[in-house]
Amino acid sequence: MKVCYWYPVCPMKRFFEEGKIEEKWIINYCKGDYSKCVRKRLEEEGKFHPDNMLPNGEIRDDLK
Repeated sequence: MKVCYWYPVCPMKRFFEEGKIEEKWIINYCKGDYSKCVRKRLEEEGKFHPDNMLPNGEIRDDLK
């Protein structure tokens, strides 16, 4: 299984390990089709994105 090269430093990893997001985010994006990850695209374009943005672009205020 290929893993996104951003995964080790991505806030999604920390949020998942802390139990703040469901495993589906990791499976579907970080270890799945990470080409559809909005976070990855923005990072590669050098565009700001907040840590609490999910891979689909949704902002979750409860993620800190």
